[in-house]
Amino acid sequence: MRVDQLLPAFHRGDAIGDEAAHMRDALRRRGYASDIYRLTCDPGLEAESLPFGDYSAPSASDAAILHFALPSPLTQALAGLPCRKAIVYHNITPPEFFADFSAEMARICRAGREELAGLAGAVDLALADSEYNCRELRELGFRRAEVFPLFVDFSRYDRPHSPFVYDLFKDGRVNILFVGRVAPNKRIENLIKVAFYYKKYISPLVRLIVVGKTQSSVPYYRSLQRLADEFYLRPEEVLFTGHLPEEEMTALYRASDVFLSLSEHEGFCLPLIESMVFDLPIVALDRTAVPFTLDGAGILVKEWRVDAVAELTARVARDPGVRSAVIEGQRRRLAAFRAADWEGILAGHAGRLLG
Repeated sequence: MRVDQLLPAFHRGDAIGDEAAHMRDALRRRGYASDIYRLTCDPGLEAESLPFGDYSAPSASDAAILHFALPSPLTQALAGLPCRKAIVYHNITPPEFFADFSAEMARICRAGREELAGLAGAVDLALADSEYNCRELRELGFRRAEVFPLFVDFSRYDRPHSPFVYDLFKDGRVNILFVGRVAPNKRIENLIKVAFYYKKYISPLVRLIVVGKTQSSVPYYRSLQRLADEFYLRPEEVLFTGHLPEEEMTALYRASDVFLSLSEHEGFCLPLIESMVFDLPIVALDRTAVPFTLDGAGILVKEWRVDAVAELTARVARDPGVRSAVIEGQRRRLAAFRAADWEGILAGHAGRLLG
């Protein structure tokens, strides 16, 4: 009996690719034959997955699971398979966020959402990595939609951090950290406004650090650079690092004072969990999947106002009592998240899919 996974792209260090690899290994431990089939992969990962062209037709007693995060030929391929079918939905950004910056990205997001809706009557089980994503699936008409927690490999956070990067950023400034691709739904322009307000009205010793790929929407990234210039914020006050190696990323989590997210659309937001791992207090806008991921931890901002958010950020960064209370709440949430029997939940879904 086989349970195979289909991925449009298999990337190193990518949350979806990591989850697929651990799902494959867990399914094999449970006695299933299981492989990953992909359209493309990063160099060096060829041995970890197989080309989709090598995927032989499954039998009716087998299962195929498509990780859905973008439109691809695998959507139609899955719908036509004679076996049991499932998706793991990782969310697609609504196209309107890209309307002012990239017609192509808006088209891709729109196509992805249309493809997703087309699978509603074609799959036997739809899994989502957050309650927010699960509700989206139910609204689209998926009959069996259930939450399947995102896999997080916590062992990677135990590795040594870069002492050079840590010392470089522990220079007396308040470090406000955000981690995520530089895309319009993340509302990084509002983070820049917070940095400007903080510098002008609270303390000049502040730094906004944005870690994440800047190529997702180059016009948006350039608009952020222009905004920082208009506010006379220097590069050491608003820093875009791009993608970083793990040891440098870990150093920044340890060196920062607050994790601030003003994103208006998240499917899960793994950096919130990572911030909890490093006891970094979280202030986040109460939108989409964020309240489900935090589940009572951190501080949720109901209404976006630059002055209120900046003052709150300063208090969390500088008030030991507030800081310790926030961290304690995050530790409870992290403990509950880590305690979930991820492999057992996967086995249960696989059993129901094949049953």
